[in-house]
Amino acid sequence: MKILIADDDLVSRRLLERTLVALGHEVVAVGDGLEALSALLRPDGPRIAILDWMMPGATGLEVCRLVRKQANPYVYILLLTARDRREDVVTGLDAGADDFLTKPLDALELRARLRPGERVIDLQEGLIRTQEAFRELAIHDSLTGLWNRRMILDQLGNELHRAEREGRSLGVAIADLDHFKKVNDTFGHAAGDAVLREVAERMRSAVRDCDSVGRYGGEEFLLVLPGCDGAAGLLVAERVRRRVAQTPVQAGDEAVPMTVSLGLAFSGRADVKPEALIQAADEALYRAKAAGRNRVSEPVPVEAGALAAAGAGSRSAPPSRGAS
Repeated sequence: MKILIADDDLVSRRLLERTLVALGHEVVAVGDGLEALSALLRPDGPRIAILDWMMPGATGLEVCRLVRKQANPYVYILLLTARDRREDVVTGLDAGADDFLTKPLDALELRARLRPGERVIDLQEGLIRTQEAFRELAIHDSLTGLWNRRMILDQLGNELHRAEREGRSLGVAIADLDHFKKVNDTFGHAAGDAVLREVAERMRSAVRDCDSVGRYGGEEFLLVLPGCDGAAGLLVAERVRRRVAQTPVQAGDEAVPMTVSLGLAFSGRADVKPEALIQAADEALYRAKAAGRNRVSEPVPVEAGALAAAGAGSRSAPPSRGAS
């Protein structure tokens, strides 16, 4: 574990540093409180600090108070002092110290005092990892790793606002796997899941860095294409279609041929609602399916005021696409 030592006494600092290195720790050693504060507030700063009570620049108490106000994640702080009065202990704890080390330093006591700090830091890192895992689950589709439905719709809304501000076009495509039901019926749902994962990866690799791809539901995917009018969106969508169809998808022992149909819509510089773009792309997808599948529809321009008759927020269902 990386540990900070802050002590203006060079001999004391070197002795403590050698002891900590012998215990297997990485040490950052500084000679005043301001250097200590700067090191502890860095994103990769030490998570345990041993601060001398009296230092130039800022005292150990002052560093404690400032770290508690600003540092995140938590820093476990031990105050190094010869003071042992009850009033001094209370003052140090009030300032934010977690524990005390007394001078002259005893190596066994040092090791014992460090153990609770190591446990606290390990526990917090475990909590941070758990929180990050929950965050990932909340925004990503668990099967494909793409944005989930809520996040891709949020991305669409954000890109529409940006397109309006910057006076740019925005393309939206809905992609639907062709005859996917037959994959599940013929090879089983495990093979179907493998196909979805591989197709998602092929789509992700085919779009531009600025584009977003999310799983919209089932075997349907939503692509948000910033800066794309009809012609530019058609190039991206066609690249996605070719990438999906280029080779069969390996699902266990089975090589499964797979194609995808895409419905494409785009807005110019007008104020367009997300629902209008999605509805236009969905209806274009139906036309691509009806025309034989494994194709991209003609791009559909969407103007401001679209969906006004249907009511904002609704998604009109297109005619059934049958077995996709």
